[in-house]
Amino acid sequence: MKLLILGGTRFLGRFLTETALQNGHEVTLFNRGKTEPELFPEVEKLIGDRNGDLEALRGRSWDAVIDPSGYLPWSVQESAELLTDSAGHYTFISSASVYDQLDQPDIDENHSVGKLPQERIEELKAMEPAQAIAENYGELKYLCEKEVERVFTGRSLIVRPGLIVGPFDFTDRFSYWVNRIAKGGEVLAPGRRDKEIQFIDVRDLAEWIIRMVESKVYGTYNATGPATELTMEEFLDRCKETVGDRVDIVWVEEKFLLGHEVNGWTDMPLWIPDSANMPGFLSVNIQKAMDAGLKFRPLKETILDTLKWESSRSVTEKKAGLDPAKEKAVLKDWNEKGL
Repeated sequence: MKLLILGGTRFLGRFLTETALQNGHEVTLFNRGKTEPELFPEVEKLIGDRNGDLEALRGRSWDAVIDPSGYLPWSVQESAELLTDSAGHYTFISSASVYDQLDQPDIDENHSVGKLPQERIEELKAMEPAQAIAENYGELKYLCEKEVERVFTGRSLIVRPGLIVGPFDFTDRFSYWVNRIAKGGEVLAPGRRDKEIQFIDVRDLAEWIIRMVESKVYGTYNATGPATELTMEEFLDRCKETVGDRVDIVWVEEKFLLGHEVNGWTDMPLWIPDSANMPGFLSVNIQKAMDAGLKFRPLKETILDTLKWESSRSVTEKKAGLDPAKEKAVLKDWNEKGL
């Protein structure tokens, strides 16, 4: 197949490109040429900007388009409309963040989504793109979906991943735990041991998406993992078994953490406090995707490969995870109180 990937060099896009090439497809990348432009020297690269400069895409044709880089519906609209007669299939990578009313688990593809009034959309259009995305990420992703479905009626695949993890993950949310367990010592673990969490290895997601494109599958699919329920305790124990032989995991109650200004998700990645009443966010129903062939590699492999990649990074400022000094102080207070 002739595939056009909008992006194609950063995290999921990187592995989509890699998998497509491994499967023997002819790949064209369209991006600004700013993120690791040296990657994939064997593929055709078109330089442009989906926010206003699509000239390089005109007059071309592909069997399918994969869009892992769309965040603003007005830019997704522009690219989709330009490509509607140039490709037979359009895959849009959305997000499980489109869902609202997260007070119940087992959210499937028919669950309600967050929507924006027109006046708010106009306000977002006037903002810098990064600010608009940060303020209404999920709602904008849903509007992107609707643009793709409108333009590629009956010819679109919408993928709603949860947390994507593995090598080259720039968010630091999964890798924080892998690195912290590997470092050893007393490790602060948040809240309930049996709290369910979800994530998917970027390579599993990319391989499944390429298979779906090859089969020209249409529709909307949640795509996260694992196949069966995983608790925070099971995850940390697996990290300990894999990379941390000198670790003492200390479970600290939610009320105590919040009282010490330890935040969920940023300080303690993968943890959403029970008080937020969002059990649906990390317990999404993925049966439809598994029925369509979504499979998962062993968690141990994801842990080891993430740690190996992390050891090669030169980044000193992490985007997520508890500051070591703050962790030490909270643990000291917790231990002193004998809780």
